[in-house]
Amino acid sequence: MSNQKITPLLMFNGEAEEAMALYTSVFEDAKIESILHQENGEVQHGTFSINGQVFMTVDNSHGELVDFTPAMSLFVTCKRESEIDYTFQKLSEDGTIVIDLAETPFAVKFAWIIDRFGVSWQLQLEKSE
Repeated sequence: MSNQKITPLLMFNGEAEEAMALYTSVFEDAKIESILHQENGEVQHGTFSINGQVFMTVDNSHGELVDFTPAMSLFVTCKRESEIDYTFQKLSEDGTIVIDLAETPFAVKFAWIIDRFGVSWQLQLEKSE
């Protein structure tokens, strides 16, 4: 069995540092770990963590815009209603609401949004057992 570590890498079109700042401001246990800038100020390599999960970021330096796809999303399970309400509000600002925050058969509240950077998020307030 391998001890490989898998870390999500998010490539932005010149907005990596702004995205890291937003994401680390939304979640309680989150911080920017490191940022290495290119000479032009874009992020050559950055890392941030949310609740112990490390993410890597880079700014696209190839000149051609590359967008995210909602076929891959970050799924967040919230413990408190205030937490999902706040997270939904912050991540949906200037973004697109795919599924509005509402009760579903599988969650007290659920939403699917694409934030202003194009990253897809699914938010769930799980039902208590």
